[in-house]
Amino acid sequence: MTGHAKNVLFLCTGNSARSILAEAILNRIGYGGFVGYSAGSDPKGAVHPYAVDLLQRQNYATGALSSKSWNVFAKTGAPKMDFVFTVCDAAAEEICPVWPGQPMTAHWGLPDPAAVTGSEAEKRYAFADTYRMLEQRIGVFVNLPMASLDRLSLQKRLDEIGRAEFADLKQGA
Repeated sequence: MTGHAKNVLFLCTGNSARSILAEAILNRIGYGGFVGYSAGSDPKGAVHPYAVDLLQRQNYATGALSSKSWNVFAKTGAPKMDFVFTVCDAAAEEICPVWPGQPMTAHWGLPDPAAVTGSEAEKRYAFADTYRMLEQRIGVFVNLPMASLDRLSLQKRLDEIGRAEFADLKQGA
């Protein structure tokens, strides 16, 4: 898995929070080696305002982020995906489109910050915590020694990154 920048698609049902955050994070910390995209099976049609605010506070450009259907990436002419990661349990249980080129897949499920109830501070904390977990997982992912891993070993590492107990580990490949 060497050569061109690797395309990575993050999937979630609504494509308004977790998958959007993952797309932005990958495009920053994986710049040059990876290109992040996001989509949903039932997109909300808009990015959650707390996700936009959080990203803007971290100096991310947010103008190009949008909530869109995963069908956009299954069409002819769409970017060929090297990796497809589900970041919510609902999307992992759905029947996904057939992705051209047989990308590697893994489930990196996280709680939905948009579903958190309570005070504004509690809701914003949920977004910040989701951001932290995604940044940690994506940091490990972009630092994997992909050129030296065979497909089976790489799949094992991708699955390990998605395990719940991994969410609180310190970064390290």
